[in-house]
Amino acid sequence: MSSRGIKAALQYTGIPASWLNKRPKLPSRNWLIFLSVTSSVTSYYIYDRRQCTRIRDEFKERVRHLAEEPLGTQDLPRKVQVYASKWPGDQDPDTAGRFFKKYVKPILVAAAVDYTLHVGRKHGDTERLIYDQTVDRRRIDAGLDPEPAPPVPLPHFPSYATQRARELEGGTILVGRHTLKEYLAGLSRGWSAGLARVDREEALAQELASDGAFDLPPDPEDPAATLDGEPIPTQSRLTPSMSLGLQPDFRTMQQQQKSAAPQSADAASSSVAVPSEIPPQPPMLFVPFTDHIGFRQVPCMIWGFFNERHKVRAGAEAAYKLIMNHTRPIIPPSPSSTTPASEFAAEETKDASAAPSSSSPTSTGSPDLDFDTPAESFYEGSFHPSEVEKSREKYYKDLPEKLSLARDPSKASTGQQVKTEVELRQERLTKETRWRNDVAAWEVLKPGQPATWDPRFEGVLKVFDNPPKDEKQPSSSSLS
Repeated sequence: MSSRGIKAALQYTGIPASWLNKRPKLPSRNWLIFLSVTSSVTSYYIYDRRQCTRIRDEFKERVRHLAEEPLGTQDLPRKVQVYASKWPGDQDPDTAGRFFKKYVKPILVAAAVDYTLHVGRKHGDTERLIYDQTVDRRRIDAGLDPEPAPPVPLPHFPSYATQRARELEGGTILVGRHTLKEYLAGLSRGWSAGLARVDREEALAQELASDGAFDLPPDPEDPAATLDGEPIPTQSRLTPSMSLGLQPDFRTMQQQQKSAAPQSADAASSSVAVPSEIPPQPPMLFVPFTDHIGFRQVPCMIWGFFNERHKVRAGAEAAYKLIMNHTRPIIPPSPSSTTPASEFAAEETKDASAAPSSSSPTSTGSPDLDFDTPAESFYEGSFHPSEVEKSREKYYKDLPEKLSLARDPSKASTGQQVKTEVELRQERLTKETRWRNDVAAWEVLKPGQPATWDPRFEGVLKVFDNPPKDEKQPSSSSLS
């Protein structure tokens, strides 16, 4: 059938003749711009995601044979400990944990490597966790605490020594430079502190109870507040030691009951000297991680959205190092840049409210301690002791009014929720704990502050490294 016959047949189907006689032509200039931009962006996005899938599948295939190896009836798979601290200044504490699950976990799962993820919900949580774990281990080794055991005896439950050996064979994954700094600071403090157990919350509560923040001055305009020119000693105006006359004796009895039992344990723990050497520690794996937050980092977010393959490759290569289990000793800092570990202790200092440091991070001469230092330039500006001081100043400025309403609820307006004095004390304890922890974490994490180094770390700490050249591994050309 000729073209004229086709047109005639299509005309009888209801298609307008203008459509059949229309000659093709190039789109307009605006349409060309729109189509070229959208097609370029879409093509780049599709290319990036395909590369992500290919890189991840290639690394999975190279470690899959390890998952197919049979295990004995009493054997356990390899298990690693993963630490992901809260990014400085970010309100979401789980960003580092999600990064691990998205970019590192798939390769570990393909190799049948188990893991336990520890997410720091607040700044300094990882440091305190490592500190507590280290002190607990030292107490067990010193015989102050019994070895952990299951509540119900099991015939094949691994012993404490077996569990420690399994931890050394597994390894430790540190997501981001901020996690590395907290980990080393907690490890140094744990092996340098005493073995006496200290209840941080109880110690802070006793300190806050004696500072007089809840003692209101007498109101001179209140005629009922004075009698013959002398102020009436109401409960709100009594000092903490005079209020509730029955409480001091009761507190003394409680303190005696609490302190009677652990006195012998504290005496024994104080006699244990700080070790001059540190026992072997699990090898560490450093995973680069940067969290872009804030309006100024929007260009970095856009670039990262279209370049996911770089994150996939970094996470896969890091996991591959751990799976191949090739380690080397950590490189110590150069003598000229070594700073005593005590200077990195998480405590409030005089310059805590100083302006943020805009200088480049201090180099220690160690590629391990200087790991991912450019990430510190992306810290959010709200992570600074000055912000803590502003919040603290505002809170204590409003505290007298809240305390006055708590002691005289009749002053409150209709529908106004009034907190009791007990609730205000608990609120203050919670806020002070968070503020002090944030300031302590700033001393460890602030930009330009080197990672904590203890001379006892040398020869003890190890890091996972690239496997030897003769081992089969993905080629760099295929991962571009």
